[in-house]
Amino acid sequence: MDQAKGTHAQRALTLLRQRILNGALPGGTRLYEVALAEELGISRTPIRDALARLAVESLLDRVPAGGFVVRSFAVSDVVDTIELRGVLEGTAARFAAERGVAPTALAEAQETLTGLDGLFTAQELDIEAYSQLNTAFHDLLAQMAQSDVLLREIARVKALPYAAPSAFLDDQAQVAALTRTLSHAQEQHRAILDAITRREGARAEALAREHARAARRNVEVLLGSRPMYT
Repeated sequence: MDQAKGTHAQRALTLLRQRILNGALPGGTRLYEVALAEELGISRTPIRDALARLAVESLLDRVPAGGFVVRSFAVSDVVDTIELRGVLEGTAARFAAERGVAPTALAEAQETLTGLDGLFTAQELDIEAYSQLNTAFHDLLAQMAQSDVLLREIARVKALPYAAPSAFLDDQAQVAALTRTLSHAQEQHRAILDAITRREGARAEALAREHARAARRNVEVLLGSRPMYT
């Protein structure tokens, strides 16, 4: 994606996300690329990219016939769902530590974290790459629990708006603060994996639950209910 296209997509993403969260675009609203492009003064391709990202964040549903519709949800439900994800992922981390994880799975998780480390050495953090690797690590964490029931429930929770591990604030105006926050999140990733490797169940659970709270802070920032990261 070239810089101009990326900037336009980011602007569209930020504006549409804010309108969904503040109720300006209520649940059930059908969104059309052409109308949005004309309203925002942005070409259709960046609009399409922004809509696709909002669908990943579970704020929009894809319509079978084409296009997107705004999902219906309450902000209080989003916060509660994030807390629930923390409980479930904490349980997954504890199960993994207590039951033991195959060396190949630990190696795969370590490789994913190494990939994340590499992103922080670049001049500017690649948010999309971070999102993909972060999601991969959380998927691996769930799988390490060796529980089909837990896997199913974590997937159910992550499908709700803003509950996914990679649903974070990506406003480029806040990129420096976001990079600091994600750097801390990466430290938490390593601590969780270390606790699992050492078979420290209680520690792994506590670390995973605290890690999930970062998503709640990002939602609060988006809603303007607290200052940006301090």
